[in-house]
Formats: sequence, structure tokens, C-alpha cells
Amino acid sequence: MTHDIAQELRQTVDRAVGKLARLDEAVVTAKPHANVWSVKEILGHLIDSASNNHQRFIRAQLDDGLVFPAYAQDEWVSAQDYQTRAWADVVGLWQNYNRHLAHVILKIPAHTLDTNCQIGPSESVTLRFLIEDYLVHLRHHLTQISDRTRSGVDAGEGSPAPS
Repeated sequence: MTHDIAQELRQTVDRAVGKLARLDEAVVTAKPHANVWSVKEILGHLIDSASNNHQRFIRAQLDDGLVFPAYAQDEWVSAQDYQTRAWADVVGLWQNYNRHLAHVILKIPAHTLDTNCQIGPSESVTLRFLIEDYLVHLRHHLTQISDRTRSGVDAGEGSPAPS
């Protein structure tokens, strides 16, 4: 299971990164509405998601019954001000972080996949669910970027709907 998810994550990132890198700065910083993220902020959000999930993926291998803090996504994006970062830097960080996460996922021992994790006040889920949901979430936002830019950024064939 972890091998397949790791491979799918690598492939999804590899398919998307070239197209993302070619997007024009004006396109990626455009905001359809004041309270809607730009493409740059969406990708920044995916970096934040990688960061939060990195912690979860490692810690869940070490302890059972973990409770992680909730993730205030708007505040994270705002605090890091992705909007003013160079697009190439945002794309590079997203690419490299996800390549590392694919490696981390590949190395997760099977016996830890049923570790229970709770995020904020939500119901407990397993590490297995967090790993699977991470890829679903990433693909959802790549589709959102593709729809916004009409660039054909590939989120992977048969991408499931967001959960």
C-alpha cells in the first residue's frame, strides 16, 4: 500500500511540476476575489499540507493514539505570505517536499498503518487514512489549479473527489 501511494505521489508531482513551472507570474498571483486564494497561495497551501502531514506521518510511527493540533489553513497561508514569494521558489519547495514525503511514505512500516490519530476535534483516523487522504487532497488542489489556469496541470488519472 505505501509503495503504491509513494509511487503515485511521485508521478503526480513529476507530471505537474513542469506545467506549474511554466505558468506566468501574473497568472499565479491573480486573485479571482479578495477572499479567494491565488494559484500561488493554493500551491503554498499544499506546502503547508505537506509540512503538517510530514509531522503526522513520522510521529504516528512512533506513538499510538496521537492528537495533533487542528490546521488553520487560511492563517498558515497568510502568515507565510506565499503571494510575495517567487513562483519558481514556491514550485521548487512544493516539488522537493513532496518527493521527500514520497520517500517517507515508502519507508513507513506496515504495522504502523493502523495507528490512530486525531486532528483537532475531529474523529480519530488511521495513519493509513492520512496517507491516502494526503494524495486525494493534493490531487484536488492540482485540479483546482488546472481549472483556474487552463494549463492542463495533471492531477493524475482517475483522481478521486476530495474528501
